[in-house]
Amino acid sequence: MSACAQAGDAAVTGLRLAVVNWRDPWHPAAGGAERYAWELARRLAERGAHVRYVTCKAPGQKRRDRIEGVTFIRLGGRFTVYPLVLVWMLVRRRSFDAVIDCQNGIPFFSPWVLPRRVPVFCVIHHVHDTQFGLYFPSWLAWLGQKLEGPVSRWTYRRHAYVVVSPSTLRAVRERLAWTGPAYVIPNGSLPPASADGSALGPVGDPELVCVTRLVPHKRLDLLLDLAERLAERHPGLTLHVIGDGPEAAALADGIAGRGLDGTVIAHGYVPEGVKTALVARADLHLSTSQGEGWGLSVIEAAALGVPTVARNVDGLRDAVRDGVTGWLTSADEDTTEITERALKELSDPVRRARVAAACRAWAAEFDWERTTGRMAGLLAGAVGHRGRA
Repeated sequence: MSACAQAGDAAVTGLRLAVVNWRDPWHPAAGGAERYAWELARRLAERGAHVRYVTCKAPGQKRRDRIEGVTFIRLGGRFTVYPLVLVWMLVRRRSFDAVIDCQNGIPFFSPWVLPRRVPVFCVIHHVHDTQFGLYFPSWLAWLGQKLEGPVSRWTYRRHAYVVVSPSTLRAVRERLAWTGPAYVIPNGSLPPASADGSALGPVGDPELVCVTRLVPHKRLDLLLDLAERLAERHPGLTLHVIGDGPEAAALADGIAGRGLDGTVIAHGYVPEGVKTALVARADLHLSTSQGEGWGLSVIEAAALGVPTVARNVDGLRDAVRDGVTGWLTSADEDTTEITERALKELSDPVRRARVAAACRAWAAEFDWERTTGRMAGLLAGAVGHRGRA
């Protein structure tokens, strides 16, 4: 560990920190944003910070909990969590030295209720402006865009943004017109149970995998289009879809309606070991998402030596090294042809081994301890500059 990281660790010892995120990692709709918030929270707690993770409550979850040194406070549901968190923080406004305020479309606007001396880092995974319309009626989409853009700019003007990729940094500058400080702190990656690539690529019919939340902007219709066309050329092809979400029923209907039963297998949520095994044995990991902040599933597949075919869009163009750890397709390219080309390249054992090695090397550059060290340094510097209560 560097001297700078050690100094950051020392400075966060005893730090009273709130991590505010829409969901926690055990919420049924949890995704990469929840992994990011949780990995930071538990590792900062390990480094001596007093961490409270404030979030919404799913049915069956406890209102208060303590896990791995992190205290969980769960308040409200999908929308009511926002005002309830603000009230909760207002009552305890002098109980924090710093806040990590995670934006999932809109942030929690925690500076409204905190003393000016408390530094806030607004974490942005990706800009949602064009996605609000996929989930909400036009008037609510308009409101979401205003809250994400000008209202957030004003709210956090004395604070800083933390973004997870160069794509997100560019988006907050160009699409949200953010001119304040912004720091790139990428996602990490956990070493998989089987990272040597020994299980990569069964001999015979292609086996594909897609790890994703089942939500509209992941474009599962495009995924089924791709599976349908590939199955015509490879009758024994199998596509495993791993993940859950509100589009699960639509996915099941699409599989049945297209006659893809037995070709596309929707596993839903599976334990981590099962997910790892399914990904590790695949020829390719697929993503048809129309935009990401990063691409955590891409890096987790790469750690197993499995390359990804994805669209050349925000986030995914950062997570996939085109032609090295996967293949990116532009809007005017046929994804089927790109996937066929990838499968043909991977049929060569030498090329396959080279791609798998490049994937593992790329994934090894992302580590949650390193990510936490960067955040610890930011927190230590901001709190030291403003002073603790």
